[in-house]
Amino acid sequence: MIDVEVLGTGREPAALPPREVRRLCVLTAAHMGVEQAHVAVEFVDAERIAQLNGEHRNKAVPTDVLSFPIDGLAARSPTAVPVELGDVVICPEHTVDVREAVVHGMLHLLGMDHETDDGEMLELQRELLAGVDG
Repeated sequence: MIDVEVLGTGREPAALPPREVRRLCVLTAAHMGVEQAHVAVEFVDAERIAQLNGEHRNKAVPTDVLSFPIDGLAARSPTAVPVELGDVVICPEHTVDVREAVVHGMLHLLGMDHETDDGEMLELQRELLAGVDG
């Protein structure tokens, strides 16, 4: 089971209902072969995400989504012990598509990186979202 903790909903007008956030996280994790894990998704304002972006990426400006991996996929074992994937922080005010931000953040927690791959992460992101829409 993927345990998804959704924080900060209701404060941001573009935030997704917690049920949809959980569905997108479970879909993304399942596609990557993860069946047991915990993830936290938090919706924050522009000031908070700029603060986090400054602390962790030396870019003190608002952004759409940040991911903070903890265990990652390396922690998976045959005993299927749940892992702590990490946290996804989303600023709906700076996000064109909040659903895309959820999937994007999850893919980062699951070990993918669009800054170093050959387009695989963003292509998978498009495929997953197309499957949700289709």
